[in-house]
Amino acid sequence: MKRKRFARVMVSGVAVIVGVLTPIAPTSTVSAQQTCSAPAPGAPMLVTADCVDPRYNKPYVDVDEQRTTPVPHRYVHGGFTGTDAKFSFYFPPREQFQGRFFQNTHQLLTSENGPAGNIGFAVASGGYYVQTNIGGVERATTTEQAVSGKLDPTAGGYRVNAEAAKYSRVKAAEIYGARRIYGYLYGGSGGAFQTISSAEQTTGVWDGFVPYVMGSPNAIPGVMTVRIHALRVLRMRDKFPAIMDAIDPGGSGDPYAGLNAEEAAALKEATRLGFPLRGWWNHPTMNGGPLALVAGYVPYLDPTYTEDFWTKPGYLGTDKTSSVAAARIQHDATVSNVIAGPPRRIELSSMESMPRGDLTGADLVVTSGAAAGKSVPLGALAGLTVTFGFGANAEVVNSIRLGDRVRIDNSSYLALQTYHRHQVPTPDMYGWNQFRDSKGEPIYPQRKVLIGPIGAMNGAGSIQSGRFKGKMIALESMMDIDALPWQGDWYRTNVQEALGKRIDEEFRLYFIDHAQHTPPAGVPAQARTVSYQGALEQMLRDVSAWVEKGVKPPAGTNYKMVDSQVEIPDSAAQRRGIQPVVHVSANGRERAEVAIGAPVKLTAVVDVPPDTGKVVKAEWDFEGAGNYPVTAQLPDTNSAHVTLNATHSFSKAGTYFPVLRVASQREGDAATPYARVQNIGRARVVVK
Repeated sequence: MKRKRFARVMVSGVAVIVGVLTPIAPTSTVSAQQTCSAPAPGAPMLVTADCVDPRYNKPYVDVDEQRTTPVPHRYVHGGFTGTDAKFSFYFPPREQFQGRFFQNTHQLLTSENGPAGNIGFAVASGGYYVQTNIGGVERATTTEQAVSGKLDPTAGGYRVNAEAAKYSRVKAAEIYGARRIYGYLYGGSGGAFQTISSAEQTTGVWDGFVPYVMGSPNAIPGVMTVRIHALRVLRMRDKFPAIMDAIDPGGSGDPYAGLNAEEAAALKEATRLGFPLRGWWNHPTMNGGPLALVAGYVPYLDPTYTEDFWTKPGYLGTDKTSSVAAARIQHDATVSNVIAGPPRRIELSSMESMPRGDLTGADLVVTSGAAAGKSVPLGALAGLTVTFGFGANAEVVNSIRLGDRVRIDNSSYLALQTYHRHQVPTPDMYGWNQFRDSKGEPIYPQRKVLIGPIGAMNGAGSIQSGRFKGKMIALESMMDIDALPWQGDWYRTNVQEALGKRIDEEFRLYFIDHAQHTPPAGVPAQARTVSYQGALEQMLRDVSAWVEKGVKPPAGTNYKMVDSQVEIPDSAAQRRGIQPVVHVSANGRERAEVAIGAPVKLTAVVDVPPDTGKVVKAEWDFEGAGNYPVTAQLPDTNSAHVTLNATHSFSKAGTYFPVLRVASQREGDAATPYARVQNIGRARVVVK
């Protein structure tokens, strides 16, 4: 059965501010200035500081008022006539303005209203803040829209942001008077794609760029499918706890010990494709993550893949040594009741309607009735009640009726788990070499369509090339499981090819240790990971100083690539970058074994890379819960090197990971909430 499934982006409420509509004259007229156009047939549109976008050429303002929260500012809201594109500007008082603006973008933005933290940071950094809804309905929010060809990906990729940036300067001139205003664009994840496309497809609009947790043109969906394959295989015998025990501080260092051939192969495949081993820490609740947003590309662009996977040689579905066939569920049932909701649900007939096994990623395929031949993702099966999953097509859901026959089927999800094997890019990207033979040829059948570049183009309007104008500082997280760390080096390599010896004058790449794709959410995450937000803020200030004053940022992180894994030195002086390095020991070693109640001496050595700041805070979490109840007394409040000692005893047997979390700040300002760069250090204590 062919499946057509697409992922819908969750749409948050957009705050609508009602004001008097004030028509504003366009910044220029199409007849008076050159219209923005593509530099060559088939190329994306090039936006310059002086050209006029033929679509977004009539800005208007409907709200212009003073506000006091989160900080005092003048709020200007508007959009572009005849479009759904909207913007918001947040202008600080004249005495705080230093001639710059900061603009954030993200692929999933649905609102032009900026977060309080972004606004506060911009104002504290002498700038105003800009945000758009990146086109609203004029950009694709479903896979179906993305592949339809009806929407121009350059609009949401960079054109709306560019025209808002240009118009913000017009309004700023009205408020502050004529002066040179510098602009800085930043964005993470899908927003990193957009930030890079903006850097490469515009000139004179922004002066500097900070993409963070970036992907690469082949990221969709390969860096996510390899994860769900390893999750399935390694969960069968609950092997993740032993893997984490091996790689945590004081462990054996051998994550493959005790794995059978299939398990070892799955872990090795993910690791060689760049999945960071420490990223498996959250394995109990881990799923496909952002895969739900892009999985729909496969059935739309490669509709025969699932059938081929289960029937043709060269695919895991026909490999008799694999466990995938045993994991397959195809369970037929009859709809016995339809519950209108919300949310809409259905009930299945008894006895025949209780499949056994892991239903993660399963679809509900309708085999009779008005929706016959269509499918939607299964949400959950509670008893005989079925809910529908993320991205379920409402039209299909609403057409299911009492008495319809349906099938609970995970065939497509299981097939998707090794889709990356059949998407080997040319030229190669790092981890895909494992799928080539000694002659460089793919060892698995290859699909006719390479989905990654299509997804990158639809998300940002162009495919990264490394050729940009301006200054750029990129941030990548060492424990990122959604945008694998090697992708930062992949882009740096492209920049090197484009800029040659000039790379040090235009580009930096920083790796932030113990950081993931998003800041840590919840207490357990804070025991193992840190937020990169402070580092991001410092990078924005650094790119500003680089552009405006010629002050070079600190040296990029020193690292090496080892089989698709990023490796960084242990010492701050060798690692460089802007993040402090923390080493924690228990009784002088990485691992201590003690009796219940015995005192354990914990020592932490903190070093900040040369000329990047001072340690301003340190917090102990002796039992590794993630709550940091003890703030350490710093021996020197203005030092880049700190040694801290503490003693703690444990009242219960078990294995603990005491952790110290520190923050450094460039100016050594312990009071400011901004540009505080975090890191942690951990040790192991086994209490018997």
